[in-house]
Amino acid sequence: MRLRQAWERLSLYLPVLLMGLLALSTWWLVRNAPTPVQPAAERPVAHEPDYYMRDFSVKTFDAAGRLASEVRGTLAQHYPDTDTLEIDQARMRSVSATGQVTTASALRAVSNADGSEVQLFGQARVVREPVARTGAAPTPQLEFAGEFLHAWTRDERVRSNQPVTLRRGGDVFTADSLDYDHLSQVLQLQGRVHGTLQPAPARR
Repeated sequence: MRLRQAWERLSLYLPVLLMGLLALSTWWLVRNAPTPVQPAAERPVAHEPDYYMRDFSVKTFDAAGRLASEVRGTLAQHYPDTDTLEIDQARMRSVSATGQVTTASALRAVSNADGSEVQLFGQARVVREPVARTGAAPTPQLEFAGEFLHAWTRDERVRSNQPVTLRRGGDVFTADSLDYDHLSQVLQLQGRVHGTLQPAPARR
């Protein structure tokens, strides 16, 4: 009888004990469970080169195997964050589909991935060589020179927000800034503009 009475008393408190054990075990599991791994914060891409070339020359050719462009320099560094190529002692040469040759040089150049946009710094120079024309005099050489030139090779455009010198044959112009669009044949010179025009050769 005593055993039965003890069991009946224990059975009254058994649910409470089980609930307490369950709560205790849950608290222990939560306390000792490993914390979830926090996702690492994305690190900003540093402006550091991922590859470089020294004393290099890179040439590209068109579908017919003709030389389309050549880039040379003492050091080239590629920056993945901007996808640009920085070149020291840059020397560039391009040939259009019509055979027009354009050369460029500078102490330093910054080019985008496909070479369609180039910024030239320090002793910058862009030259369009003369082009022979059937039954007419060749087009005169066109030269841009300054400490900074911004060129778009596909659009055949040259800009500068710094003093620049333009030579076309024997004619010479200087200005504080320049915007030249070869395709539309529009030249804009701003600031202190000076020009020297040579007389046209006498016809025989």
